[in-house]
This record gives sequence, structure tokens and C-alpha cells, in this order.
Amino acid sequence: MRMRLKRRGLTLLELMIVLIILVGLLAIVGPRLLGSQKKADIKTAQAQIGSFEGALKMYTVDMKIFPDTEDGLGALLKAPDDERRAKMWDGPYLDEDKLPLDPWGNEYQYEFDAANGDSKPRIFSPGPDGETDTDDDIANRGKSGEGDDSSDVEDDSENDSSEFD
Repeated sequence: MRMRLKRRGLTLLELMIVLIILVGLLAIVGPRLLGSQKKADIKTAQAQIGSFEGALKMYTVDMKIFPDTEDGLGALLKAPDDERRAKMWDGPYLDEDKLPLDPWGNEYQYEFDAANGDSKPRIFSPGPDGETDTDDDIANRGKSGEGDDSSDVEDDSENDSSEFD
């Protein structure tokens, strides 16, 4: 009688086949997952900018004017130093203790110059590259003052950011 030896484990060939299958699946699924993350980050930045817009509307109701560029979004969290204006301030206008960062770890930027004819502030994220005034910036409006500052990073769907009325 001949005894058969029981085989334990996998052969090198079997391991290589499993590895090739896993790498193939990763090659197919990986880019889709990364593309989804990119879109999710853009949508998150747009939603946060929309939240800033809402908070700025409430600020403007109390203060009768948008914060200037120097005060920026920080005006939503801290009362003005001027005692007369501080009486009108009814903030903080955001739930957070400090301003949130964009999905890429950058600070949101704020620009408003009423003397230049701006009717509403420009709020924007420098985008994935972290540099301002590039094609991937995500903003509530363009630098010229009206419309939407869409970027090449954004997908073909419409920008969900609301604008001030």
C-alpha cells in the first residue's frame, strides 16, 4: 500500500497566479476609487464655501456690510475690535472654534473690496496644488466679480456652490 503525502500550502506558480489576478483587479478598480476621491474632495470644498456664504449672509444682516479682505473669514468667529461695531456683532457665525481647512489642508481664501465695486466676496480654495490663481482653484465666483470660477479639476456636473442674492 502506498501512502499519499498530503500537500500543504501553495506552490510558487499558484501564488504567482493569485498575485497577477489581484494586481489586475487593482489596476481596474484603483483609478476609479482615486477619481471618486478627487470628486468628493471638490464637492467637500464647494459645500464648505457654501457654508461660508451662508454665515457671511448672517454676518451682513447684523453688520450691514461684508468683512473686508484684511478681516477675512476670521470675522465670522471673532468680534470686531471697534466697540461700536462689536455691539452689532452677533456671532460667532460658524459652529467651529477655528476656520476649517480645505480637503487638501490649505486655508480658504477671502477677498472683498467694496471700493472696487465688488458686490459680494470671493471665497476660494487654492485646490489640490495649494497655489492660488491657478486652474484648479475652487471658488464661489470668478476674479472678475460675477459667475462661477470653475476649474479643470472639476467634473462636468454643475457647480453646487450657491451665490449671494
